[in-house]
Amino acid sequence: MKTRLTYEQRRNFLLTLFLIGIVLIALVARATTLVRLTFPELVKDSSAIAHVRCLDSQALFENGEIWTDTSFEVLESVKGNLPAAITVRQPGGKLAGLESRVDGTPQFRGSEEAYLFLAAQPGSRLFLVGWSQGTFRLHKNPRTGIPTVTQDSAEIAAYDPQSRGFTKTGVRDLRLDIFREQIRREMLRQVP
Repeated sequence: MKTRLTYEQRRNFLLTLFLIGIVLIALVARATTLVRLTFPELVKDSSAIAHVRCLDSQALFENGEIWTDTSFEVLESVKGNLPAAITVRQPGGKLAGLESRVDGTPQFRGSEEAYLFLAAQPGSRLFLVGWSQGTFRLHKNPRTGIPTVTQDSAEIAAYDPQSRGFTKTGVRDLRLDIFREQIRREMLRQVP
């Protein structure tokens, strides 16, 4: 025996499906998509490149969003002029029992060293160019003791416009001297 829905039941059912669809679209629209930046683009788009040591991080609530301000000691300014200490703001963080995560934003630990590719927003606030793509963590090879850098985005899939797909690429365990030479060459190449 078939049960027929009344006009009102059909209308309510379709309205419910429509609202579920709108919610799903809104959730997908808030997803983070990183477009892959080449190394020359990272250097060009950066107003400053620095070797830094993380001092601390502090989450704050501003304009309805959670942000994290991370303070760094500037050990060396490779490009641009930076003060001895800087603060970089990123979306997301943990505050008062709430947590907001944004894919592609790196998190830093106290005393950790990295090379950051930075740009300034209006009002002199610094941000990371390409988020995780502009973050290169400094490590020492446990076997040789030679310092190396690894790009945070090496394990994050980013959209590659050339292949029209998502790929995991990036710098992994590159010797520090070679990395620094690549920065120097790219900066010289971009001089008008």
